[in-house]
Amino acid sequence: MSSIPIWLDSGHACGYLDDRLARSGFVHPSVEMDTPLYSQLIAQGFRRSGDHVYKPYCETCQACVPTRLPVMAFQPDRKQKRCIKRNAQTRVVVKNAEFDARHFRLYQRYLNARHDKPGENAETTPDDYINFLGSSWCDTLFVEFLIGGQLAAVAVVDVVSDGLSAVYTFFDPDFAGYSPGVYAVLWQIETAKQMGLTYLYLGYWIKDCRKMRYKIDYQPLTGLMDGQWQAISNHTFTEE
Repeated sequence: MSSIPIWLDSGHACGYLDDRLARSGFVHPSVEMDTPLYSQLIAQGFRRSGDHVYKPYCETCQACVPTRLPVMAFQPDRKQKRCIKRNAQTRVVVKNAEFDARHFRLYQRYLNARHDKPGENAETTPDDYINFLGSSWCDTLFVEFLIGGQLAAVAVVDVVSDGLSAVYTFFDPDFAGYSPGVYAVLWQIETAKQMGLTYLYLGYWIKDCRKMRYKIDYQPLTGLMDGQWQAISNHTFTEE
């Protein structure tokens, strides 16, 4: 692992915290990536975007904390139990990670509803979409959630050696009342248990970013801090 070359980008505006610059380190394209190698890297805080494997390398900021949940220890709280009950009739269909026009239309609608400037994603192409969520080397699933026969959400999930990795979830805003993002995570937790896997990797937790803070709701969450996986709870970080 120590011999893997990392390419550092030149820096860019942080997509999560205003007025900060971010820098990422990417596994060099010369490295032949596969699921076993990625399984080692994700346990060291790396993630993937398409075929690219990266990790934050910000010199003055440690806000992005890699997280994973030991699934056998998870117990849903009252809010999560209500979500499970609301989705009692939700049907789940697991598909290969291939382009599907239905998924792409839902993805576009989700982006336009969620972003500050509706319509700014109109130029997103099918290639952009599949190159972001799919991968030529990773064991990836596209998981459909259907409510009343309608496609309500899609979760993109990677299978690694010791767990599942939640890559991305997008959903129809009309079904927001079913909390499809929450239900997708709960489904992944239960599926990891059934597969005999240890963890659900949830990506980066960022305390001061609303859209990345939700991960702390899944306990007992652990985060990679100072080179060690440590417990993170609502009481781990106190306000100054």
